[in-house]
Amino acid sequence: MKENKSFFKLMQKVPGGLIIVPMLIGVVCNTFIPNALEIGGFTTGMFKTGTACLLGMFLLLNGASINVKKIGMPIYKGFVLTAMKFVFGVAFGLIVTKICGVAGFAGITPMAIIAALTNSAGGLYLGLAQQYGDETDAGAISILSLNDGPFFTMIAMGTAGMASIPLNAFIATLIPLSIGIIWGNLDDTFRKVAADAMPIITFFMMIPIGAGMSLASLAQGGLAGIVLAIISALTAFLFYFLFQLFLPKKKRNAMGAAVGTTAANATSVPVSVAEVDPTWQPYANAATAQVAVSAIVTAFTAPIITSMCDKHMRKKKLGIYSDEAIAEIEAKEAAAEPQVQ
Repeated sequence: MKENKSFFKLMQKVPGGLIIVPMLIGVVCNTFIPNALEIGGFTTGMFKTGTACLLGMFLLLNGASINVKKIGMPIYKGFVLTAMKFVFGVAFGLIVTKICGVAGFAGITPMAIIAALTNSAGGLYLGLAQQYGDETDAGAISILSLNDGPFFTMIAMGTAGMASIPLNAFIATLIPLSIGIIWGNLDDTFRKVAADAMPIITFFMMIPIGAGMSLASLAQGGLAGIVLAIISALTAFLFYFLFQLFLPKKKRNAMGAAVGTTAANATSVPVSVAEVDPTWQPYANAATAQVAVSAIVTAFTAPIITSMCDKHMRKKKLGIYSDEAIAEIEAKEAAAEPQVQ
């Protein structure tokens, strides 16, 4: 029987296609037909302003797949990924400040560098975790979400007034994740339904994320924005190798590369910094455009690089693809099967 053609299956065959394709749809729509996304009602809610809702649903479904007996690994991974982003981003920004001053290099200010390199795209990370990681990688978002926004940038730059942890944002991330964990561990049927729904939620989640960007941002950021984007994109390889060092050999995967991104909402960081410290005001607009370019570019490069790293590991039989890891999984599955009397 001839199989019907499926756009969804074709999209899944593209490296990171479940992330890139819907995000590109959102970017193109917001660039050329933005009014269509602003029509209001259900259309705007689903394709333009619904990012928070869809991310919340994604977190809940991911939580449903987390085994409470293994909760330590998600927290551990979250701390490792967050620390890598923070330490590298701040160190690079401070080095630039020391050598080039506040004006930076090639028109890229230290403020833009720190904002771009310490803020990772949480939604994109979650989507990639669904393809290349497991429930522990998805659960790491509860910690990784701490780098979302101006908090770490403010600390790194030593500005006043933002030296406390944004507990509300942290708690807001934990609530849907916690509901999913509780529900999934009490209800095996829900856990299966949640797993089946993940690709659909991932697809529709990425459309409004893309719709928050525009191709016009690329032109406004100019060459400096492209240079910043390249730097941010290349960090995916660095974080991929570093993340390997912190995991047991049989648990290693490509998810370190998934944080080699710049969050779309990091574009608000330069303005936030300038409001606290007016001396950065002259650089705020240029930095905002540069960070926007970095967010757009890394949104497309991170899935590709993560896929490349995953294929490398699969080919070399490393980490989760090693003979030992596969044998361990098969042994657990065999032990979980009901014994025939």
